[in-house]
Amino acid sequence: MAAEASGSDLIQVVALLAAGVVAVPIFKRMGLGSILGYLAAGVVIGPFGIGIFSESGAILHVAELGVVMFLFIIGLEMQPSRLWGLRREIFGLGALQVGVCAVLLTGVGVAGGFPISQSFVAGAGFVLTSTAIVMQLLEERGEIASPKGQRIVSILLLEDLAIVPLLALIAFLAPGGADTSLSERLTEVGIGLAAIVGLVLAGRYLLNPFFRILADARAREVMTAAALLVVLGSALAMQLSGLSMAMGAFLAGVLLSESTFRHQLEADIEPFRGILLGLFFLAVGMSLDLHVVAANWRLIAIYVVAYMVMKTVGIYIVARVLKTGHREALERAVFMAQGGEFAFVLYSAAAAVGIIDSQANATLTAVVIISMVLTPLAIIGLRYVTPRDEQSLDGVDVADGLTGSVLIIGFGRFGQIASQPLLLRGIDVSIIDNDVEMIQAAADFGFKVYYGDGTRLDILHAAGAGRARAVLICVDKADVAVRIAQLVKAEFPLLTVLARAFDRGTALQLIRAGVDYQLRETFESALVFGGSALESLGVDPEDVAETIEDVRRRDTDRFETQLAEGIRAGQRFLRGNIGTPIPTPLSTPRRPGQALNEETAGVLHKSETAD
Repeated sequence: MAAEASGSDLIQVVALLAAGVVAVPIFKRMGLGSILGYLAAGVVIGPFGIGIFSESGAILHVAELGVVMFLFIIGLEMQPSRLWGLRREIFGLGALQVGVCAVLLTGVGVAGGFPISQSFVAGAGFVLTSTAIVMQLLEERGEIASPKGQRIVSILLLEDLAIVPLLALIAFLAPGGADTSLSERLTEVGIGLAAIVGLVLAGRYLLNPFFRILADARAREVMTAAALLVVLGSALAMQLSGLSMAMGAFLAGVLLSESTFRHQLEADIEPFRGILLGLFFLAVGMSLDLHVVAANWRLIAIYVVAYMVMKTVGIYIVARVLKTGHREALERAVFMAQGGEFAFVLYSAAAAVGIIDSQANATLTAVVIISMVLTPLAIIGLRYVTPRDEQSLDGVDVADGLTGSVLIIGFGRFGQIASQPLLLRGIDVSIIDNDVEMIQAAADFGFKVYYGDGTRLDILHAAGAGRARAVLICVDKADVAVRIAQLVKAEFPLLTVLARAFDRGTALQLIRAGVDYQLRETFESALVFGGSALESLGVDPEDVAETIEDVRRRDTDRFETQLAEGIRAGQRFLRGNIGTPIPTPLSTPRRPGQALNEETAGVLHKSETAD
């Protein structure tokens, strides 16, 4: 029997993995995004699809940890100073949006003939946007760190905080809820505030020493376990105090954002976050009760449309009142038009105290899930409705039929300087860039720069990459440089490619892409700067040159080691200002060691024999 149960569990695990692996690539290839792929896969394998899973609730509870870990990683990217800088957006914009949308959605329920208490609960649950969906969409678009992305993050944080007073209101609206004393409500609020203060103090004074001790033990698996302990422990503390788990994880991330272990923690959590977040979307898809949808499809369809439209209108109005541009306001409204995972908690609490019955709970849950499914589709539709930001090409020539011996891609500060030796030697140079303002400015200084995107193969052909003797990749974005290098080497394998590297990690990627030469953009200037610092301190110029050459040699050795073993390898070649000194000379001795007595001669002879 145990073997049968184990086999059944393994079948479900394999089904989960297979559903995600099959569905997500298909949906992404169709341009529908990974989220919709997970949701659709969940519906197919769930209890109302082919029935591999009969109970989706347990999976959903586990999968919520993916949202928790996602918020922890977001917190790692947001220092306390940045969070403090967003206080107006969180408590101003966020509170205003939640309030306006709650009123509008409550009005939808009242207009439908439902009691005001039920209408409020239904509307308030839908107000709480899906953190998982919105954050995933922002990450896929690379907009989390942008100003408009930060405003959306601020609103999501306020909505996470709003779950506490909303749960308290549900207790008050319940039959007999008015009997709850004021002191009990104040106690609940006090517990929540105390949990936040306790977490802040622990993060401020305990977490860094804690990770320092573990780092000294040099046990990688222990660091990973500790990272999980911090994330899950913070989430549990917030949950026990009546707040959301995601809020606890986010605060823990913010408190560790300035830690020296930030990047290590992010690397340790990332694999768990990705798997569990995908599992969360699968579980949400499984939770869609198709029987309820079939029995109440008219009511559900009406309220999905009504809630999403009214919430979109509310978000747009608030954004425009606060002087946000039309395009950003519309994008924010569509991004946040759906209900979220906190609605499940709110509706369950309302059903438990008798405000709504189990049928209404199932119907409202279906409304929220369908809105989550429709959001990626709405965003795709938004792309066709809103015109793209197109730059005016007045006075700018598009790259076509260029014949230069050298093609420079990107003509910012780096490309401008790199072009000078070539132009002084009379070499025919073609230059492309996709920044119209820069192209127009370059023309005022005597440069002919053509408009073209180096990440497009047709543009590379039009710019003459197939006829050039060399291509210089001088763009300032690391990922774009790597993408161009991979494209050029795949299409023109014999072409000499030289690339500007943003940092060490980018340099390693460029080498693996096959470039013939790469240079970190600040490396040579930093060496000159450091050498000038030594000379200003009175060091002999000849000694300065030897020292700089030794630094260069150490860096080369470290780089080769990292190519073979990974980015964290080769630390023995660095000279730090703390810790155990590296047992190697800073510079190569000018003359070999000479023995001054017989005893020393014997030691040197033994050393040479051992070598």
